[in-house]
Amino acid sequence: MNNKTVQWGIIGCGDVAEVKSGPAFNKIPHSTLVAVMRRNGAKAKDFAKRHQVKHWYDDADELLHNPEINAVYIATPPSSHAEYALKAIKAGKNIYLEKPLARSSTEGCEILKALAGTSVKLTVAHYRRKMPAFLQVEELLKSKVIGEARLIDIQILQSSKADIIASASDNWRINPEISGGGYFYDLAPHQIDLMLSWFGVPAKVKGFGVNQQGVYPANDLVNGIMKFKDNIQFRGVWAFNVSESDKLDRCTIYGSKGSITFSFFGDQVFLTTPAGTENFVFPPLPHVQQPMIEATVQYFLGASENPCSIEDAIRGMEVMDAMARSVSRSTEYGV
Repeated sequence: MNNKTVQWGIIGCGDVAEVKSGPAFNKIPHSTLVAVMRRNGAKAKDFAKRHQVKHWYDDADELLHNPEINAVYIATPPSSHAEYALKAIKAGKNIYLEKPLARSSTEGCEILKALAGTSVKLTVAHYRRKMPAFLQVEELLKSKVIGEARLIDIQILQSSKADIIASASDNWRINPEISGGGYFYDLAPHQIDLMLSWFGVPAKVKGFGVNQQGVYPANDLVNGIMKFKDNIQFRGVWAFNVSESDKLDRCTIYGSKGSITFSFFGDQVFLTTPAGTENFVFPPLPHVQQPMIEATVQYFLGASENPCSIEDAIRGMEVMDAMARSVSRSTEYGV
């Protein structure tokens, strides 16, 4: 094992690993991609050939027993996150775990328990924390340019053919047994994690989850509210059943002296104050996870703090679990 280089193996080299993350492992100092695994061996071999990866497997156990590898990126659907994370912990490999952390906060806690008493490091891939646009929002909040935060309003409105959701041949995201709870569990981690990283752990969470269309088992609309420290209020709606003409991806943070508006899948941030509106524009990243992977590499090498701990991700899952309950079981949740 080379302690000066993070030598990666990817478990699940599918659509997400193709562009968003996979190529970044070979573009970061002190990081190299050694092996990939996919249950479909032909596709794993093809990925390895196209990305110049030394080893490929159709069995995760074989990858985990490769002595060249000292870290794994788990990029499978959420139903196998806990299984592979537990195996990686047992094998002594550091872990970069794709979001959502697992299908539920309960599964996340199983991983946390397994980490106790080991030297294994684990980072959850809430990569928007390190993207330039969201670092800009964080800086604007810290500078108090909009004064004291009052209200956060999130609207994620998509049709049943949502184009901001990564494609998958079997559309596993609408199967709660695999995803944990439909498109909400795929997209909401992006928004909830940023809210908790900027505003802290909420004091209260309430939510309503409903399946209005009935065309698949998961909820297609989730409506949630939160109360943060200093009585900062949050309201958010995630609907995956609206008209194509009504699609929207927007967050506005209202303060006592102005507001910040941005899209979670865009490249602009708008600051509005009595002096006018300022627009911050950020060029698209070739590999959106690269800044987060770079921070993770530094953490694994002992050069920086964990950019997203499992404890942080579990809190986010707890919030999502509270929001997404059936409409007949409205819940108040003190995190």
